[in-house]
Amino acid sequence: MKILLKPEHQQFIQAQISSGKFTDADEVIDVAFRLLDNLGSESSQWIEEVRAQVDVATAELERGEGLDGETVVNQILERFRQAREEHK
Repeated sequence: MKILLKPEHQQFIQAQISSGKFTDADEVIDVAFRLLDNLGSESSQWIEEVRAQVDVATAELERGEGLDGETVVNQILERFRQAREEHK
């Protein structure tokens, strides 16, 4: 496979090699692909975790265990007020 890189990408790769972090362009690109693969895996894991948390929260709301928005906002404002008073 032949890949043409933009000049800024070529400069980036050369800068990585010049810094001594990498010995050649293949090494830079290999690390970039591994990081990209990890990013995809981490994103998928994060999405699964958030979906599980949403499911738990939905079940709690269905059981009447949730708080309405006004209560939550008032609690946050009260915490801010207390923090402000403590720092006077």
